[in-house]
Amino acid sequence: QVQLVESGGGLVQAGGSLRLSCAASGRTFSIYSMGWFRQAPGKQRELVAGISWNGGNTYYADSVKGRFTISRDNAKDTGYLQMNSLKPEDTAVYYCAARSSRYEYDTWGQGTQVTVSS
Repeated sequence: QVQLVESGGGLVQAGGSLRLSCAASGRTFSIYSMGWFRQAPGKQRELVAGISWNGGNTYYADSVKGRFTISRDNAKDTGYLQMNSLKPEDTAVYYCAARSSRYEYDTWGQGTQVTVSS
């Protein structure tokens, strides 16, 4: 099993930046890719960025392209989401997730709140 712990959320003004971290432990060798999801009140959870664990291929939702950067440090078994030029509509609970194959994400962190004030 893999366990994930997020950190780095908080309150920031519009235009500001935050970096989220996701520390993985356990059977980290089984991680195929990691993703960052978010869920705002009354909205469905959405995938905002993903990264393959070994090859570094990335994916971004259109809403965050050019503003967010996903990365990972294999030596530290940690993934990151650098969020720049934040907007109030980025306000949500952010979750990191991992999967052991190219199918569904099956391991989730506890979530961290990101609030962007206007």
